[in-house]
Amino acid sequence: MDAFYASVEQMDNPELRGKPIAVGGGGTRGVVAAASYEARKFGVRSAISGYLAKKNCPDLIFVRPRFERYKEISDKIRQIFYEYTDLVEPLSLDEAYLDVTVNKKGNPSATLIAQEIRKRIFEEIGLTASAGISINKFIAKVASDFNKPNGQKTVNPDEVLSFLEELPIRKFYGVGKVTTEKMYQLGIFTGKDLKEKSEEFLAKHFGKSGTFYYAVVRGIHNSAVKSERIAKSVGAEHTFNENLTSEIFMVERLESIAATLERRVKKYDIAGKTVTLKIKYSDFSLQTRSKTMPYFISDKSLILDVAKELLYQEKMKDSVRLLGISLGNLNTEVKKTVVVQLKFDF
Repeated sequence: MDAFYASVEQMDNPELRGKPIAVGGGGTRGVVAAASYEARKFGVRSAISGYLAKKNCPDLIFVRPRFERYKEISDKIRQIFYEYTDLVEPLSLDEAYLDVTVNKKGNPSATLIAQEIRKRIFEEIGLTASAGISINKFIAKVASDFNKPNGQKTVNPDEVLSFLEELPIRKFYGVGKVTTEKMYQLGIFTGKDLKEKSEEFLAKHFGKSGTFYYAVVRGIHNSAVKSERIAKSVGAEHTFNENLTSEIFMVERLESIAATLERRVKKYDIAGKTVTLKIKYSDFSLQTRSKTMPYFISDKSLILDVAKELLYQEKMKDSVRLLGISLGNLNTEVKKTVVVQLKFDF
């Protein structure tokens, strides 16, 4: 989907159409969850602070996120997907892989199916979407960003290798900002440069990811579209308007976070053995502390007891701006997708 959260807000509120808006990001500690294309022209994008976003775009309008509404729209979009194939693997509320090799419409062209789906999303829901079409998930994902917004790109089998060789390394899915800089230092700027490096060289500098890079630049990515995903963990967290310096106040916040986590695990009938406490300090450094129980738990009181034990495990090194609790090592018979939305302060 194109700027999904922001586009939903503009669709629901005509007064916001054509204006630079940011979902989330309000207040001194807020973080932008999504930005409209009008705002992106000024360098406003997801994950930057609301302060920086406002500095880049003085006319920016902040909108409080409405995740229930986004999920409602997302469900409608997925229902359209399922009319074409049952092999749908959601990545988030606004993105999914579809395997249409064998599809319910009997259409042999993935390109035409993508056009039809995008047309239906626009006509039935009112939002634009973009698509990438190719022989595997990796190339389709990369291609989906090429003609945004409201466009699509097909990379045919005989075009795959040349497409990847010409691709700037920063556009390779899975190559983040830090890895991009490291690749630049190694003289890797394009797919062609990457392809010239041996598997041993890439493994030496990038570990297991190096083997992945060696394969995908040759068009090899054998990950199937999975219609069911096993949840590895589920969690909840909160960023505070003011840093916390006392464990007493932290326990109060952990109680609320544990209650949120309990609702989520019970909604999906999940229990887990490992409780992890996430602490982000005022200097943005991150620490996690974990404890594994001999039995599965899902109740707030038990989760909170372990979280408090982890909290007092050692002295805080600084004031705290974020706390989170997650439950892992889940009972393996559970096969459900757990979507966890972060809270944004205003």
